[in-house]
Amino acid sequence: MPAELQSTSQGQTLVLTLRHPELRNALEPAICAAGIEALNVAERNPDVRCVVITGADGLFSAGSSPQRLQALRHQSAPAQVHGLDLLHHWIEAIRTHPKPVIAAVEGEAKGAGFSLALACDLMVAARNAVFAMNHVHAGLSPDGGASWNLAQMLPRALAHEILMCGDRIDAARLQSLGMVNRLADPGRALHEALALAQRLNDGPPHALASIKELVSEARHHSFTEQLALERSHFVRNLQHAPAGETRAASADPRA
Repeated sequence: MPAELQSTSQGQTLVLTLRHPELRNALEPAICAAGIEALNVAERNPDVRCVVITGADGLFSAGSSPQRLQALRHQSAPAQVHGLDLLHHWIEAIRTHPKPVIAAVEGEAKGAGFSLALACDLMVAARNAVFAMNHVHAGLSPDGGASWNLAQMLPRALAHEILMCGDRIDAARLQSLGMVNRLADPGRALHEALALAQRLNDGPPHALASIKELVSEARHHSFTEQLALERSHFVRNLQHAPAGETRAASADPRA
């Protein structure tokens, strides 16, 4: 069966499912290209409020397949760069997408699969899920933004440990480190992710888009610059109807 990214709808949530059973849902170029296109379509579709990324057959993704890595080693440098660019374009599309993106992780998320989960805004993981930045075992450095995300999320020593040792990490430890939002019973990660998505779907999409952008930009701004950006978003969001309805409701003692 060829690699594919299945796209289905659950109400206002778009579910993207990694499916490549022969290679443990490896992130092949076809999957990355489909992911970029799916997010572009979702951005233009007002009926989509949230996106969930998951894997088929009780597995998130083992990252890049050994076969693909071996083939890349024998290609020219420009071809190697091109082979990585699709993954990075998809990761960047997730980070800049104006709608919330949630990872629902079952089984294992390793290498680029772990990077993909980290790129999402929120993560739900099964209690028995296993994560690993195992690039180092193949003599490689991380990809998919893993070094940036881990450096932002964790103390320097912990980021080094995860990337340099490549050890398996369970979901409970990632939650204790603040990297997993919700733990789910095995087989229930997608269900819990959809419930979380529904909670976000019930919120104001313009405000959620602002929050995502503000959190992303905060790392690059001084406090004064961030205050100015918050003011800009706040005033812009006051013009939306839900803000007016909220103001009216707050003035009504029966609300």
